[in-house]
Amino acid sequence: MSILVCGSIAYDTLFSFEDRFDNHILPDQLHKISTTFKVPSMRREFGGCGGNIAYNLALLGERPIVMAAVGEDFEPYRMHLRRVGVDDRFVRTVRGKFTSQCFGIADRDGNQLMAFHPGSMDDAVLNHMDVLEEGVQVAIVAPSGHAACLQHCRELAERGTPFIFDPGQELPLFSREELHELVDLASYVTLNDYESELMKERAGLPVEVLRHRVEALVVTRGAQGAEIYAGDSVHLIPRADTGRPPVDPMGCGDAFRAGLLYGLRHRLGWKETGRIANVMGAVKVASQGPQNHHIDPEGLAELYECAYGEPWPL
Repeated sequence: MSILVCGSIAYDTLFSFEDRFDNHILPDQLHKISTTFKVPSMRREFGGCGGNIAYNLALLGERPIVMAAVGEDFEPYRMHLRRVGVDDRFVRTVRGKFTSQCFGIADRDGNQLMAFHPGSMDDAVLNHMDVLEEGVQVAIVAPSGHAACLQHCRELAERGTPFIFDPGQELPLFSREELHELVDLASYVTLNDYESELMKERAGLPVEVLRHRVEALVVTRGAQGAEIYAGDSVHLIPRADTGRPPVDPMGCGDAFRAGLLYGLRHRLGWKETGRIANVMGAVKVASQGPQNHHIDPEGLAELYECAYGEPWPL
């Protein structure tokens, strides 16, 4: 039995601009802007929700199956995923396209200019659940394009596979009717603080209502930890203080979701599952980039005990 991850795979190319944008942009000339920012530092990261979640599951000792669509430039990323133990059999290469790309420039005040090229992500609809030969114990449908998300949720529900619906930044793309449908198809829903408010506004599903439509609703609250609503219970999971200073939040939510999947896979209680998820998020946030952190099961167990005063639950 395996964990299935449906989600985007992308390259993140990030630049640092050592000055302020507003020193180089004339506010009254924005209608015909033409300027260049000299960026002395650049880094390219492996990213995308699906890739990030799978990477973190591999750190937890799992061998997750990833389902995604990528471009002809994917090979270095494929080798990276294989090295850590991710099953890439259902990562489809689309000829003539690039893997999804995100380009970002940040100035010294933390302001950002971003450009996103979906590339092959729009072809994720070519992937269907009937290719899965072995049983999948639990799955997650993370952002991977509007049409693919709808399709994968419907197909997983038809197979009877329990899954997490994780709309993420794609939540505004869904209509009210679609959000209601996907919530009813899913076993679990994960949202961050902002997304929970957006779900209330766009679908009329506040936390108090949404929690009773699924087996469990997980809402992350940043430094305040997480809330897990399961049945009539609410589990308040404090953040994991591992003693490591925060460095970069990019990919932290994906690391958290890997912890949730791990707990579901091993049938742990919600308290333990939420704690593992928080520990994974804390490990990630202490490292630059979404897939540059490294830790073994023994190290995770030590951090878990340090943060919560109890032994690793497995």
